[in-house]
Amino acid sequence: MGLSDAFDISYSGILANRLHMEVIASNIANINTTKTSSGLPYVKKSVVYSEVPFSTELDKAIDRREKLLKGGVEAKVVEDYSNPMPIVYNPGHPDADERGYVRLPNVSLPSEMADMVYVSKLYEANIAVLNSTKKMASDTLQIQ
Repeated sequence: MGLSDAFDISYSGILANRLHMEVIASNIANINTTKTSSGLPYVKKSVVYSEVPFSTELDKAIDRREKLLKGGVEAKVVEDYSNPMPIVYNPGHPDADERGYVRLPNVSLPSEMADMVYVSKLYEANIAVLNSTKKMASDTLQIQ
């Protein structure tokens, strides 16, 4: 594994972390959204990380579809139904059903804040790896 591979791996991690932060921000922004265009409350989004398989990257290189990465991670956004949507009695709410119950989003602010701290630490770690790799590359050029 060369230094360029380390750059690619760090870069893919940084991109995945950025996407995860955007998803967390979206979840927090929609924490009180009781009705979306589908008529249902906002459903929490989660990010699933997976290793970038070499065969996928080889296919991309052959088809010249995208920049070839030599490893790393990719992130995908999925709807998370693992937590049930709370139902509260609030007959005055505009989105209440005929019995006065309102379905709320399945987003927990403390959980989202904890995820935000966790992802920011992952981001910092990827930046540290990137900076260390840059320093190693620079030091290699200084060797006489």
